[in-house]
Amino acid sequence: MHIAEGLLPLSQATMWSLISLPVVVYSFKKISTAGAKDPFFKTISAILGATVFIISAMPIPVPLVGTCSHPTGIGMIVPLVGPWIAIVISSVALALQALFLAHGGISTLGANIFSMGIIGSFSALLVFTATRRIGASLGISTFLSGLTADWCTYIGTALILSLSITGDTSFLRVFLSIVIAFMPTQIPIGILEGFMAMGAVQFISKRRPDIIEHLGRLKLMPNFSR
Repeated sequence: MHIAEGLLPLSQATMWSLISLPVVVYSFKKISTAGAKDPFFKTISAILGATVFIISAMPIPVPLVGTCSHPTGIGMIVPLVGPWIAIVISSVALALQALFLAHGGISTLGANIFSMGIIGSFSALLVFTATRRIGASLGISTFLSGLTADWCTYIGTALILSLSITGDTSFLRVFLSIVIAFMPTQIPIGILEGFMAMGAVQFISKRRPDIIEHLGRLKLMPNFSR
């Protein structure tokens, strides 16, 4: 979902940056408070951040779209530490990749944060909390969290790209064309990411349930979601 440098008009790139900025700032404040209360939170955040950086730096080019497919890792983070740290981690990872790996772009950073960090995180939160609330197991909820975060990220990217294309073609036609272009790579990647999220969270919950309980006391996730 890394939209390349220069692919968006400056006005739209600026708009997405202005939309993403207050959410990122609030997220930094939220996790700073949690980190001040509990040093362990900084450790787990660093581990999760490194994981997301590595996972999201393995791109598969999508022909004719001007972007790429890859796992995001967001659906794995949200069930553990909530959406705010997921937004911060994705923002840092995207910035480092744009600066040092030519993966994404500086002008498009706000748009990439919006699709991967904001849409990915809150879609994962919505699905995870909703399924836990109706009685789904932790494994099913985390699988759906990973799957949803991945697919919704790419739907968000398709939306952003569609809005940037002007001409006689309708928005809906352009949007569907981009979504279809993503499907051959992103459908299997999304399913794989669902299993990755399920495996990681279940492993931690079985081997180190104290970590899950410890993170729960930070109140970064709704109580009924765990």
